[in-house]
Amino acid sequence: MSQTSEKIFSFEDYCTYRDESDHRYELVDGKLVLMNPPSFQHLLIAKFLEGYFDQLIREKSLPLLCFKEAGVRTGWRKSRISDLCIIEANIIQELLGQSAIVEIAPLLIVEIISPESRTRDYRYKRSEYAALGVDEYWIVDPINKTITILLLEEGLYEETVYHSSDQLVSRLFSKLDLTVDHVLLSGNL
Repeated sequence: MSQTSEKIFSFEDYCTYRDESDHRYELVDGKLVLMNPPSFQHLLIAKFLEGYFDQLIREKSLPLLCFKEAGVRTGWRKSRISDLCIIEANIIQELLGQSAIVEIAPLLIVEIISPESRTRDYRYKRSEYAALGVDEYWIVDPINKTITILLLEEGLYEETVYHSSDQLVSRLFSKLDLTVDHVLLSGNL
């Protein structure tokens, strides 16, 4: 991740910014920050979880949508790109013609750790997502072989760290048939 511009961007400038590359940028304190391309392990884990959540949503006929790499506005001049987020379908209905950035708190966000995102995901996004009111935040850490699930309680996150064969517990999805090993092994071929 590296800062790419000295220019200060408003949120509106960020929403309409286009360059001639396929690069992805987050907006941090008004500055564009280039996001490094994810690893294939990262992509496989994200793909697995997106499919898993989509299946749960269909099976339970929930009015929710799961998106990979959607933007989440976290402050006045801040917007993050989440690995996965789950949002109420009626909210998306109102935003169909706009940039894929929500300005309300998703119900659940998942970030997958890479060596360069550790501080950003564990520290900065944690505080930004709590301040925004994201009720459930998952940090999938293939490096430490853990999944941390943070649940918002009175404005702060209460965290539970899960290991290997631990059954994951979600507030949004009451009955998960999912362990840390299931998720992390999806990052292998």
